Amino acid sequence: MSDLPFGPPVKVSPLIRFGRWSFLTAGILYGAFHQSRLSKKETKLREIEAKEKVIRDAKMKEEKARAAAAEMKALEEMIAKK
Repeated sequence: MSDLPFGPPVKVSPLIRFGRWSFLTAGILYGAFHQSRLSKKETKLREIEAKEKVIRDAKMKEEKARAAAAEMKALEEMIAKK
């Protein structure tokens, strides 16, 4: 042990060791709880977005159809003017 550059390791107090392990365990438990809570929240949001997507897609399809009809009408008018 004498070949260590900083000397022999220092004995850590049992109180400090207990505190470190307690904070580590508390952090892991908090992280698991927080992840679970956020996952449930995200699942609800995805369900709502899936319902809204159907409505949004229908509106987009209708708008595209209107735009295509308007474009065809404009092209027909351009051809008719010649």
